[in-house]
Amino acid sequence: MSTLKVNKLRDTAGSADAITLDPNGGAVLAGVTTVTSVKVGAAVTITESGIEATGVGITVANINGGQIGGRRNIIINGDMQVAQRATSSTSAGYSTVDRWSNSYSHDATMTITQHALTSSDSGPYEEGFRYSHHATNGSTSANVAQYYEPQQPIEAQNVSLSGWNYKSSTSFITLSFWVKSSVGQEYQAGLLSTDGTLYKYPFAFTLSANTWTKVVKTIPGNSNLQIDNDNGEGLRVSIVPYFGTNYTDNSVSHDTWSTWSSSARWKDSTTTWWTTNGATFEFTGVQLEVGQQATAFEHRSFGEELSLCHRYYYLVGSQARDGNPSYTLGIGALNTDNSAFIHFPFPTEMRATPTLDHTNGADYYRFFNNGGGANLDGSFSIWNPTRVQSFASCTLDSNLTSGGAVFSTFNDNSAQLGFSAEL
Repeated sequence: MSTLKVNKLRDTAGSADAITLDPNGGAVLAGVTTVTSVKVGAAVTITESGIEATGVGITVANINGGQIGGRRNIIINGDMQVAQRATSSTSAGYSTVDRWSNSYSHDATMTITQHALTSSDSGPYEEGFRYSHHATNGSTSANVAQYYEPQQPIEAQNVSLSGWNYKSSTSFITLSFWVKSSVGQEYQAGLLSTDGTLYKYPFAFTLSANTWTKVVKTIPGNSNLQIDNDNGEGLRVSIVPYFGTNYTDNSVSHDTWSTWSSSARWKDSTTTWWTTNGATFEFTGVQLEVGQQATAFEHRSFGEELSLCHRYYYLVGSQARDGNPSYTLGIGALNTDNSAFIHFPFPTEMRATPTLDHTNGADYYRFFNNGGGANLDGSFSIWNPTRVQSFASCTLDSNLTSGGAVFSTFNDNSAQLGFSAEL
């Protein structure tokens, strides 16, 4: 195949006759010319619209120093579209948007929501994002022991098998996200390696009030990092509005790896956001990928993202969310007249043997057998769990028929049951 070399693209004094191509790959330029279409060999045409190849392959070694196909984004639910537990909560931990833990200590109420974006959210909305992880602050003063740290712990094998040579300072991983706050100031974010000796990589970014900003940070590997090839936590991504001085120190260096210290996790935080009643902070489009460039966000379907989330949390059902007063809980058998086992197969293998997560109250769950019915007396207990299925055992408030099958349903809008294998 012949090669075209063109050093300059446009010169008003030139003409199309000024470029001569020879079959050995050379080019002779008499003056400089604008060319709208070039034929290279018998099969390749280059035009303003792109490259058209007929009967031959176009070879690209890699994109951004990594694989071309497959999943690039190591973050799960980076566009915040899955929220199995709830769309709004005032609780810390995993309470709303899947895979994002809300680590905070506060003397006021903080509300965390899966927030719906609109066309007024210029920036992320045009890139296809429809939800954000959104926090509304309560009224408080700056306290040395208080903090708010949204974070995603990442399964170690998802990093160790990603293609990032995390022990090499010449191998990079890039974190990008959209973020907005009602308070303009400096904020912090970073990575934490959690296997072996803990190492942190903090950095700062500055926001203007009520303006979406795209943050991109390329981070090198480091010979001190340890990230095991297992299902435990290996790396953590944090986006930080505030940390009290019990956990911060201005000796902390940004943009470099250093050993983690409980009393020096971050530089001292600007306190304005924390002390502003009703201040908001939200982010979306979080992507962590191998390479030195932030590529376009890897949008995945809701079904695919939900399946990835099910490895860590599986919501069997919630009457309030499903809107059905007799929503099916599960099917099982009666061990005695007033004790039942309900079987729960999981849609995907969970990260680890799960724990049972359910709300409980008077008459929250109902059981049917042989024409009769009874309610749950007390709470469920997990029985014989594995990573692919589990049973829940319970005591009923009245007798049914021992040895028979039992059909169970939710019976209250506060009833909700799931299984958790979160990091």
